[in-house]
Amino acid sequence: MLRTRSPVRPLSLDDRDAALDLCARDLPRGVFVAARVLEGARTGSLSSVLGHSDDGVLSSLCWASANIVPVGTTEENRPLFAERLRRWRGRCASVFGPREEVLGLWQHLEPHWGQPRVVRAHQPLLVADLPPSAAGVEPDPRVRPARADEVDLVLPAAEHMFTAEIGYRPYTGSSRGYRASLASLIARGHTYVVVEDGEVVFKTDIGSIALGCAQLQGVWVAPRLRGQGRAVPMLAAVLEQVMAGPAPLVSLYVNDFNTAARATYERLGFRAVGEFTTVLL
Repeated sequence: MLRTRSPVRPLSLDDRDAALDLCARDLPRGVFVAARVLEGARTGSLSSVLGHSDDGVLSSLCWASANIVPVGTTEENRPLFAERLRRWRGRCASVFGPREEVLGLWQHLEPHWGQPRVVRAHQPLLVADLPPSAAGVEPDPRVRPARADEVDLVLPAAEHMFTAEIGYRPYTGSSRGYRASLASLIARGHTYVVVEDGEVVFKTDIGSIALGCAQLQGVWVAPRLRGQGRAVPMLAAVLEQVMAGPAPLVSLYVNDFNTAARATYERLGFRAVGEFTTVLL
């Protein structure tokens, strides 16, 4: 029997603009993949981005690496993406993105990949486009980008945040690889901190930035300082600095059960524009 060629394929550099146009249709949902498309274009390969075409026109995307992140997929083409991905079980740590897309894709992957560790089905996707100072929130002046020589200072905070959020440590054995990823974020000016008495007590990262939108990740306050209202002015300072730079639109997503974080984000002017889901493997 002849096998027809799948309309799902790795992208080439010629697909850059079409891929970015797809992500830009709903930028808070698509910024993660848009950032990876731009990075891949700079390094010379978009092979980690899978695309689906209709009549030769790129119509849907899926970032396929340590994470699976769909953009613009449909009920009709998700089985085609899943067929391409189903042998990748050992390579992936999570599937995340727009709720309906992730759950729709997961129903085709689960028979091959088995039970996930956890499904966080309801994660409000939030955006802010006005500096918090416009709403009377005074930013903490101590917030600043971490310096290149502060990787080891940031490491304990980043590890604590990851472990509390995901449920296991970000590395086993040597921290070398994880430390390198932190160093890369810091080198790009994407990690913001407050340091008190030689200790990081607040941290967040720009996980993705593209097309005028930045998506924050890893918002963390030292446990002993929680419940004191410190997160609002600290995160306000991050928003002020990011919005004054290349990203006037800031997004993030949060677990629906994290009521303290959601109250903080509301105080800072974030509003819901959708819902994400994360499948942790």
